[in-house]
Amino acid sequence: MEFIDYYKILGLDKTASTEQVKKAYRKLARQYHPDLNPNDKEANKKFQQINEANEVLSDPEKRKKYDQYGQNWQHAESYEKTKQSQQEAGRYGAFTGGESFSGDFSSGDFSDFFTSMFGGSSRGGRSQPKFRGQDYNAELQIGLREAYTTHQRVFTINEKNIRITIPAGIANAQTIKLKGHGGPGVNGGPAGDLYITFSIAEDPVFKRLGDDLYTTVELDLYTAVLGGEKTIDILDGKVKLKVNPETQNNTKIRLKGKGFPVYKKEGTYGDLIITWLINIPVNLTEKQKALFRELSQS
Repeated sequence: MEFIDYYKILGLDKTASTEQVKKAYRKLARQYHPDLNPNDKEANKKFQQINEANEVLSDPEKRKKYDQYGQNWQHAESYEKTKQSQQEAGRYGAFTGGESFSGDFSSGDFSDFFTSMFGGSSRGGRSQPKFRGQDYNAELQIGLREAYTTHQRVFTINEKNIRITIPAGIANAQTIKLKGHGGPGVNGGPAGDLYITFSIAEDPVFKRLGDDLYTTVELDLYTAVLGGEKTIDILDGKVKLKVNPETQNNTKIRLKGKGFPVYKKEGTYGDLIITWLINIPVNLTEKQKALFRELSQS
């Protein structure tokens, strides 16, 4: 497995604080984000490495293991347990597997054992342990209207295109797992998983809160006073609404089942809440002003 220097990827040294790690990650993630570098494989690969580096260095426990074991940090626990078994075997003159040893391990034995654990040749034809591959984390940006319907997207990871189905109703910051699409396993071990976190951009017309949608619709003064009908756009078409006479500014109406689809509950939707914004007419003629004056004095 190729070694990746996470500190180098983020342009930091080992003394960097957690805040410096976060700051470097945000800056580089914006620079190499796939949406800003379409069809750029190198930028996409760099973006994945940046996410991977941030995942490890922003977590104190993972960072501690990484600093101590480098590329083998994910297997630190297994190594420590085996190391402890070796030391105990050395003290008692025996080792699991029937081989006999006397005294403690020398530094040479220790190094050879480490190599056999994490790659390279093993002594006496002993099979090497298998380890699960590293999990990957990635971010995928989509629009609110895309999140409204179930659709497919092609996601590129490690220069491989993966077609994923995004269920309708996916939420901002929600994470889904793609099993087996992470880093390769060690010595034939299973691959890690890929975790995709969704970033849903704000929409200029609709605001989403949970499964409900909110929007503001302009209404002319005459319809607000006299009543009538108003046709408005919704995410999957249009709807005609009845406007009651003497409707006041900022009046809210709720349309049941016209909001956002509920995640993985086909046919279930939140509500659409509409706020009427009454427009006051401008550029009135003298005749129109006179009619308003007459109306105000009646």
